[in-house]
Amino acid sequence: MTPDSNKSEKWGLPVLQGMLPIKADQIPSEIIAGVTLAALAIPAAMGYTKIAGTPVVTGLYTLLIPMALFAVFGSSRHLVVGADSATAAILAAGIVGLASVGSDEYVALAAVLAIMTAGFVIIARLIKLGFMADFLSHTVLIGFLTGIGIQVAMGAISGMLGVKGGGHATRGLLLAVIRQIDQVNFYALAVALGVLAVIVGSRKISKKIPGSLIAVVGAIVLSRAMNLGAHLNVLGSVPGGLPHIGLPQVAWSWELIGKLIPTAFAMSVVILTQSAATSRAYAARYNERFSMDIDLIGLGLANIGAGLSGTFVVNGSPTKTQINDAAGGRTQLSLLVTALVVLAVLLFLTKPLAYMPDAVLSAIVFLVGIELIDIKGMRKVFRQRRSEFWVALITMLIVVFVGVQQGIILAMVLSLFDHTRRGYRPKNVLLVLSESGVLRAQPLATRAQAADGLIIYRFTHSIYYANAEQFSKEIMELVQGAEPPLRWLCLDASAVDDVDYTAAESLRSLSGF
Repeated sequence: MTPDSNKSEKWGLPVLQGMLPIKADQIPSEIIAGVTLAALAIPAAMGYTKIAGTPVVTGLYTLLIPMALFAVFGSSRHLVVGADSATAAILAAGIVGLASVGSDEYVALAAVLAIMTAGFVIIARLIKLGFMADFLSHTVLIGFLTGIGIQVAMGAISGMLGVKGGGHATRGLLLAVIRQIDQVNFYALAVALGVLAVIVGSRKISKKIPGSLIAVVGAIVLSRAMNLGAHLNVLGSVPGGLPHIGLPQVAWSWELIGKLIPTAFAMSVVILTQSAATSRAYAARYNERFSMDIDLIGLGLANIGAGLSGTFVVNGSPTKTQINDAAGGRTQLSLLVTALVVLAVLLFLTKPLAYMPDAVLSAIVFLVGIELIDIKGMRKVFRQRRSEFWVALITMLIVVFVGVQQGIILAMVLSLFDHTRRGYRPKNVLLVLSESGVLRAQPLATRAQAADGLIIYRFTHSIYYANAEQFSKEIMELVQGAEPPLRWLCLDASAVDDVDYTAAESLRSLSGF
């Protein structure tokens, strides 16, 4: 616990826990960080709308009310909440076919999903299900996000080439582009390559340079000066002003809710996992305390705000959190500054967006997808734990070739299977005294005795119905094959923190053997 965390407890406020206390000399840094975050997050948020299939302005909405709500009601001083590529991809996969992409009905369904997702997140808090986030292992998450990245990048290629595209899942998207390759719009391709060059080049110089913003502004100026709208698709009119606040206008029915529940649940799992991991990492970095329970309420309210303001699901973003941290942001005050910058853009700067070529957003989305593809992480898992690598690879392939929703479900199943597999067949050992008098672990196959007639058997996991048979079998084999004959068998249960009914019966039967 740090002095700052002690002070925050003294405030005793149910709100502003991610902001108070704050020192006066820190405020200028928070303002700079907030403006920097806005410069980098606004183009990215507009790009995420290409993934979600919603109008560009909805990306700006994710950085307004939802971001402000988490800043006020969240606990983490560092977590940045806004549009996210993974949840945007899950959303698009969940409502495709229910409405025309980009239509008013589609946007309303996206808003409904935000509210339903908020419900799952808040329920997880109320009935103490936040631990569910721990069941999506880091290994599986690498595979899942890599699969998302491949799908997102492939989906952006058609926009970069200026062709219509089409199809679903990665294979369909790629085949559609191949069929239309003779229709490439070279104006769009040139713009997309220029945007990529500016963004990648600026990052090579310094990650603090808002390359995406420079590319967007430059493309708008160029488009207006050269009348590029006559040669390629541009955004067209973008509504300005504040978002309309109210419930989504959809034909509510139990059938509709039933269709949306799997998607909302999948997004809530990703939110729980990604947000918790990011908050924990930064709390540990700065030796601060945070409450995941309070963060869940903040995330739930942020998504309710998203749904009521006509935009899509928001999530804790590791990349935006890193951007804010690198810019000097140490509290949620920087997020309020970002929200104010977005408000100014909505009120005064939406008209120039009409000149922005679609290829600009496609290029930004393509880079987002490439950044999600974690080849380095996959290699690291492969080197350190081969079995977990195959789990990550299977998850990635399911996301790429089957679908995002199926991928997240499989990711959870594989994580639980991997966890169960470890407890189902624990690697138990025998303990023997070394020459220095210290107990050392030996494989069971050695049948090593700690002293003549004494075996010390260590069971390395909780004993439950799935491994009770292994427990009984190993003890029987040790007793029957002991040489010299066994007089005592000592059970080292230091790693056993629970014994269920089946295991207890096994213990009782063995005690009379």
